[in-house]
Amino acid sequence: MKLRELPAVFMRGGTSKALVFKIDDLPADRTDWDAIFLAATGSPDPYGRQLDGMGGGLSSLSKVCVIGPPTRPDADVDYTFAQVSIPTESVDYAGNCGNMVSAIGPAAIDLGLVPCPPNGEACLRIHNTNTDKIIVGRFPVEDGVPAVDGDLAIDGVAGTGAPVRLDFLEPGGSKTGVLLPTGAPVDVLPLEDGRTVRASLVDAANPCVFVAATDLGKTSTEAPDALADDVDFMATMDQIRCAGSVKMGLAPDLAAARKLGSIPKVAMVAPPTAVTTLSGVPIAAEQMALLVRMISMEQPHRALPITGAICLAIATRIPGSIPQTLAATDDGPLTLCHPSGSLLVDSAVHQRDRTFLAESGTVYRTARKLFAGHVFFRDRRD
Repeated sequence: MKLRELPAVFMRGGTSKALVFKIDDLPADRTDWDAIFLAATGSPDPYGRQLDGMGGGLSSLSKVCVIGPPTRPDADVDYTFAQVSIPTESVDYAGNCGNMVSAIGPAAIDLGLVPCPPNGEACLRIHNTNTDKIIVGRFPVEDGVPAVDGDLAIDGVAGTGAPVRLDFLEPGGSKTGVLLPTGAPVDVLPLEDGRTVRASLVDAANPCVFVAATDLGKTSTEAPDALADDVDFMATMDQIRCAGSVKMGLAPDLAAARKLGSIPKVAMVAPPTAVTTLSGVPIAAEQMALLVRMISMEQPHRALPITGAICLAIATRIPGSIPQTLAATDDGPLTLCHPSGSLLVDSAVHQRDRTFLAESGTVYRTARKLFAGHVFFRDRRD
């Protein structure tokens, strides 16, 4: 078994980290990508730590991004996201990672795919190939390189950084083609164990299933580790995810839904409630619009996936949806409270001929390059 190497950049984007490859450095046959991404991140790993690779043992740290020249005339760069499973030999390309979008513009400049203005602001139209959607990324540049220093602090990341504004354009129907795949703001999902649960099935930026925490006997104030240790709860959330996947038309049956690990995201939401973050900071109910706990890749998320946040903000604009009925406000930017703190998200939705359409979703992140060089991995194909 040979030790191979590939040029790569290691980037933090928001509350995620990922290996970033140029598409020209990867095999032309994309069926060869999985083996490379698994080996480079250190998966599969029965110990869950990915110590033999660049992954970090969490779904938010087991990611790969591939960037290259645009394949759409209205884009500056193509971006393909890969979610690498930690315990299994699986790579999922079904969804997008909104956190890592914040790193794509700076990475594209660093890798020479797009020019950088000498000073001021860079503005890139990023084509996410997973969802075939455009995200506009804006970030400051200084002396011909993306700025790193700034005053923006995001919960879940220590320190501050230069702001990256992300505008998700027309994010509705990222995988199903429509904002409300069933046409209803609330559906009743039948679970495998015979129970039913109310859910709002919304497809914006990434498909998501939203349920009320009280319907599950929870409050959405629970810590991620406490949720992960609740075996019955985690099993219920996976049943909800799979049932929602079938109902949305993402999978033909439950067996296929189980294999589609990255989408839909599933979250429980609750009205504003005073909480304490993972770092011990208290947040008053008046400081938030909605309380959320999201599951990603069968793990309780310690913050909030950006695509999930965009979808949730858009869901609060849909009359009668579970998030809309629980949110403290449905007008203006929303403060979404998650285990690590809060996230400010804005969205716009309008109605046409009784159909709801998502115009945009906006969020701010920080990002920076952590490492550039070559990643070494064991090529299991030898």
